[in-house]
Amino acid sequence: MFFGHLIDGEEVPSVDGATFDVWNPWTQEVFAQAAEGGPEDAARAVASARTAFDDGPWPRLGRAERADAIHRLADVMEQHADELATLDTTNMGKPLAQSRHDVARSVWNFRFFADHQRDHCGEVYPMDSGHHSFSEYGPAGVVAAISPWNFPLMMATWKIAPAIAWGNTCVIKPSEDTPASVTLLGRLAVEAGLPNGVINVLNGHGTPAGSSLVSDERVDRVTFTGSSVTGRHVMAAAAAHLAPVSLELGGKGANIVFDDADIDNAVHWAVESIFRNSGQVCLAGSRLFVGSGIYDEFMSRFVAAAEALTIGDPFDPDTKFSTLASKRHFDKVASYVDGVGPDGGTVLTGGVDDQGRWLVKPTIITGLPLNAAAYCEEIFGPVCVVNRFDSEEEVVALANDTRYGLNAMLFTENLSRAHRVASRLRAGTVWVNCFFIRDLRTPFGGVGDSGVGREGGNFSREFFTEPKAVVMQIQR
Repeated sequence: MFFGHLIDGEEVPSVDGATFDVWNPWTQEVFAQAAEGGPEDAARAVASARTAFDDGPWPRLGRAERADAIHRLADVMEQHADELATLDTTNMGKPLAQSRHDVARSVWNFRFFADHQRDHCGEVYPMDSGHHSFSEYGPAGVVAAISPWNFPLMMATWKIAPAIAWGNTCVIKPSEDTPASVTLLGRLAVEAGLPNGVINVLNGHGTPAGSSLVSDERVDRVTFTGSSVTGRHVMAAAAAHLAPVSLELGGKGANIVFDDADIDNAVHWAVESIFRNSGQVCLAGSRLFVGSGIYDEFMSRFVAAAEALTIGDPFDPDTKFSTLASKRHFDKVASYVDGVGPDGGTVLTGGVDDQGRWLVKPTIITGLPLNAAAYCEEIFGPVCVVNRFDSEEEVVALANDTRYGLNAMLFTENLSRAHRVASRLRAGTVWVNCFFIRDLRTPFGGVGDSGVGREGGNFSREFFTEPKAVVMQIQR
């Protein structure tokens, strides 16, 4: 099996013929080859998107016509939903049921943004001077998008959908760990009849493929999801040619469970927030704070729920938890778990798999000092660090004591406390008594080392367009 670049409507190898291995992390076997992009391939992809924007029909279509085309792509994706989900599970190792959920969310990304741009209105600014002002939102141009490996298809569509809906053309570079489903998406865009060059797929590593892409002066916008370290490099490269950036980076989410919480609900979401997708979620509730009044009961239920997760082959319908996405990432997560004891912490359950699999079991840790690596740094794996607290003031200070600020959760039945604490948490998203619920109209992004900017709804419109003010004299 081979995954090439999708450039100007054709699937092509790299100019120099270079390839890299694509792995199945559950079997630990290579199941495909992908084209290894270099500077020439990145330049070809950008040239295709540039021509499609400057000379092609896409930016000049009516909004309804563009929405119809995107809905056709969504229809084709639904027809190939099983294939897309199978590729994500094979390539990334997440349970098949979760991959199917991701495909459905990916389809919805396209449908939502197709309709959002179609139905959106500009603003009118009344003036008393005999003039009339209004705003227009035209496409920005060529978008360079770099998506992560933990949600290969879903996060790619989160970037592609608003970009093309607002009339831009794009080059998407999926992670080198998970190129399969995004390459298929590029093929499906051709099948759906989108004009050549509207969606281009560039496969390859961050260097040279990704760095060549974001540093290209013909790129007008850069959107990136990944680590905070890489995000800094992306921002610097884009700044050289003044391309605006949207960065969704790391997280170390706080999950706060107050004494008056519904314990059953809080345990359910605590499990989902750190063990879903084997903890490979930027929004993971990796720092759990539990009120002293319910600490013992909560922890007993939480440990039992973690131990009840069925671990196994991601294609087994009974599997709820499976492998990490790569050997490199397994080594990273395992190193944090191995360091817990020396740092003074206790592993209540879980730990590194002893059967040679790239797997860290659902792991719950207590007793770590607040400066320990596993407490402070993003592990991006199924490792939850737990602390107890006594007061609202104390836990808000603990939750905000991080360089990250992507998201937080809180569980309480006290409505006033829910509003009060949510407003004090330094995070881009706060979930109250739930987790991972998304309204695509709302802003999504983080503060601090968690990123720059917001996307979603009108926030995506602002980023992927060039707002224009038009001022007309209507009286003389």
